[in-house]
Amino acid sequence: MWLWYALLSAVFAAATSILAKIGIDGVSSTVATAIRTVVVVILAWAVVLATRAQGGIPDISRKSWLFLVLSGLATGASWLCYYRALQLGEASKVVPVDKLSVVITAVLAFVFLHERLTVKSLLGCMLLGAGTVLMAL
Repeated sequence: MWLWYALLSAVFAAATSILAKIGIDGVSSTVATAIRTVVVVILAWAVVLATRAQGGIPDISRKSWLFLVLSGLATGASWLCYYRALQLGEASKVVPVDKLSVVITAVLAFVFLHERLTVKSLLGCMLLGAGTVLMAL
């Protein structure tokens, strides 16, 4: 089931890039990011309330709060940089560089989460890196 959600995530991410590139024309990248963020917040809380998941909020541990806040800060920084890059560059070049996050995630997961790096995953990372260079040039 996770694969379907991951594929849908990729489709929505692709749509996000194209829609953002069109929408950012003549708009400050920071304002565009703020608008996007408000929409995401409204959508996320609508889903929480619709699924009645808000009852679990008091049970969230301090550690989870800390790492979720840090993740939110990283997301905000990522989105600000992404929108600025989209404003300055072509979507077909910005997006592949942004997707180097796949390679960086694999390395960070190995270092901090002790996830395995197999020959297959290393080869995949090298191919993603090479593909990024080819597409960004």
